[in-house]
Amino acid sequence: MGLGGISIWQLLIVLAIIVLLFGTKKLRGMGGDLGNAVKGFKKAMSDEDNNDASKPKDAIQNQTQNKSSSTETDKEKV
Repeated sequence: MGLGGISIWQLLIVLAIIVLLFGTKKLRGMGGDLGNAVKGFKKAMSDEDNNDASKPKDAIQNQTQNKSSSTETDKEKV
């Protein structure tokens, strides 16, 4: 038994049919494109994580500054 009831021979036959249909050049190109897409996705996720880590600190500082300036303005109005 292989994966989910599919034997290794059945997988090899399906692989051979795919190679015959698309050709090795096209499969190699699709594999490269898929690899580049995964790299780009990982890079974007790591960039987003790095940016998200600094955003809460900046947001807290901005909120604190906004609150202190608004209370000063409120005191001036009274």
